[in-house]
Amino acid sequence: MPGDNLTPSESAILVVLMAEAREITNTELRESYHVDVRKEYRDKLNRLGYVESRRIGRTYLHQLADGGWVRVQSDLDFDARGARAIGGALVALHRNLRDRIMARSDYRSFGEMFASTEMRTPAPQADQQRSLARRIRVTYAALATEPGTWVSLTRLRPFFGDVSTADLDEALRQLEREADVDIAPESNQKMLTPDDLVAALRLGGQDKHLLAIGV
Repeated sequence: MPGDNLTPSESAILVVLMAEAREITNTELRESYHVDVRKEYRDKLNRLGYVESRRIGRTYLHQLADGGWVRVQSDLDFDARGARAIGGALVALHRNLRDRIMARSDYRSFGEMFASTEMRTPAPQADQQRSLARRIRVTYAALATEPGTWVSLTRLRPFFGDVSTADLDEALRQLEREADVDIAPESNQKMLTPDDLVAALRLGGQDKHLLAIGV
């Protein structure tokens, strides 16, 4: 998240992977976008949880990880010395895409905007649930100020635009059974907005609105 000291080159890698929204080889990144995910970039972005990489033969394949989808919602630095005009153009594109275009559409996150679900092979149900549980934990960690604090489902759900509501609800129900997870209703019902009501999870005969992990 902000404070991770991403360089302009690393920020550019995240934006390209966001736009592609798929696994892509380093060779294709170089040939199509002049982006080279060198070892130091790869190691750092993998360590931060922003990019997932795997080696195939003599090249690597990269895709934006769950943490990367969360990260691109925040400001990125493109102000490279000697390329300020290009940097300014990328900043303008990124900010306007996030703050203006998305605000005028039905999309609530870059993940929802760029998801190409029709291109993905459905995972087996058990694997899908485990993957969703990991994604929920990563997204929660990015949104929470510290482990165990409450995060509203209204803030969480937009990062899962590529997942059906039923599948996400089931993943949340399964996750709630784990010892360090709690999902609770908002104690002050008068504070709930229409979005909060839509985002609520029906669990144990109650509508619940808040998630805490690391309790």
